Amino acid sequence: MRKTRVVGRVAALSLAVFLAACGGRIGVTDPDSERIVGDGDSARERDIRTGTTLGEALRARRNQESIVRVNKYIWSASLQVLDFLPVQSVDPFTGVIVTGFGTPPGGGRAYRATVLIGDPALDARSLNVALQTRSGPASAATVRAIEDAILTRARQLRVADNRL
Repeated sequence: MRKTRVVGRVAALSLAVFLAACGGRIGVTDPDSERIVGDGDSARERDIRTGTTLGEALRARRNQESIVRVNKYIWSASLQVLDFLPVQSVDPFTGVIVTGFGTPPGGGRAYRATVLIGDPALDARSLNVALQTRSGPASAATVRAIEDAILTRARQLRVADNRL
């Protein structure tokens, strides 16, 4: 009997703390200075806030997470390596490049590609390439060769950029 009373009180206290946190003001990181903006700051710094309650801060974070940061070297290298394919659509905010069918120089088979760059790191995990021929998906060896060519070119671009 005594144990159930303690559990009930702990649950009620936890619920009260949770509800109080949902409506309370919290500090939000200022993206320009990377410091916490609190209640004791000036009016200008208070205007920088994106959310003032826990719920608003979580919603703002969820919206920011839908934007993918794209590695600029992999992006440029993808466009350069696949320059023989006509570009149908690009979306630099989500990191997607979609091409139409095209034949590589000296090749006899037409390909189309969809490239997804899902991470800002210059890493193989950041790049996903899907190749398709008119008769179906391209072989895994061909996809691997295209990915290797894109990553090699991206590293070359990065090295050339650091020389400046």
